[in-house]
Amino acid sequence: MPTNLYAKENTQELTKLKDLAPEPLKAFNDFNAAVFQDGALSKKEKEIIAVAITHVTQCPYCIDAHTKAAKKAGATLEELAEAVFVTAAVEAGGTVTHSTHVHNAKDNEASDVLYARSNLKNLGQLAKFAPDGFKGYQAFSAAATKAGKLSAKMKEIIAVAVANTTQCPYCIVVHSKNADKQGATSEELAEAIMVASAVRAGGAYAHMVNMIQSYQD
Repeated sequence: MPTNLYAKENTQELTKLKDLAPEPLKAFNDFNAAVFQDGALSKKEKEIIAVAITHVTQCPYCIDAHTKAAKKAGATLEELAEAVFVTAAVEAGGTVTHSTHVHNAKDNEASDVLYARSNLKNLGQLAKFAPDGFKGYQAFSAAATKAGKLSAKMKEIIAVAVANTTQCPYCIVVHSKNADKQGATSEELAEAIMVASAVRAGGAYAHMVNMIQSYQD
């Protein structure tokens, strides 16, 4: 077994899936093909979203594959860097918004509903007890989502895809509303979410190389 768990050549093991699980492999490949074809979002836009999602799933195989696919589709390194900063900002936002549960946990009169939208009103607690850090987060989030090489609309579409991947209901609500304000259509958001779904499945798929290698060791 290779000592490097993430060597690029490890992916050669995936060819064995044709014999190990042919039917789900074909279904997975068909799923990917359908998701990444041009639609309301272009293939380039979908690959940019995919690169952002791979930095949520932290799958090095996926980062490599989708970065190459995005480059081939015409994405620039600047666009990809901005997309990944959106991921970082949404990840940070998920932690920030979930701090509202800490506030509720200390309040004996708090609702039993863990994910009420009204929880967001308690974000002021972070601003009160960690003002400098909270201001830093706000500035970072604003910088990451404002128009640059990617439009503000595209960044909010990416943010919705990331939010669905991180499964943060607060982030889904906030960025879905922001995307709507920026003019994103339901079709664009749906396709972005399907890209996130395919990439998340792809992380499990790609890591089967490690399972195969471990089994054969």
